[in-house]
Amino acid sequence: MALNAVLRDPIRHNVWATKSLIGFCRGQNLTAEQLEATSVGAYGNILATLAHIVRCDGSYLRRIVDSPLDFVDSQESPDLHALERWNAEAGALWEQLLAKPIDVERVIVVDNGIRETRVGIFLAQAINHANHHREQVCAILTGLGIEPPDIQAWEYAWATGRVWNRN
Repeated sequence: MALNAVLRDPIRHNVWATKSLIGFCRGQNLTAEQLEATSVGAYGNILATLAHIVRCDGSYLRRIVDSPLDFVDSQESPDLHALERWNAEAGALWEQLLAKPIDVERVIVVDNGIRETRVGIFLAQAINHANHHREQVCAILTGLGIEPPDIQAWEYAWATGRVWNRN
């Protein structure tokens, strides 16, 4: 099995889970006060954490594919609509990445040229980082008395037909 095939579900789940969480927050019509809510141990408030997820995901991705994503360096304070667009833009670029061979051993220069790391590390970080911060947003929602959506890989599998009941 090709590496791209192995990465397909983890990367697609990552994009889907962020999309689902942003969409859930939009659908709840959260107030400005709720979007500004935070909790101990969280990156920041709901909106800032979602923006952090999307921007960092884009930052990792643009380095892997060596292609710009304008929203990564945007000074804009995004709302949920902008975050949905940005996540979709990154999702399309992830699909382009998955369509070609991925050299996980390729070296990428980082930190203003003082460090190097492998593409595989950026892939691992993108998935781990987003999971970590999505759980923080879910914890904040729970603290507000709002049951967050199920964004685990199993739910992704059900939503996308990657798991089914046997007949």
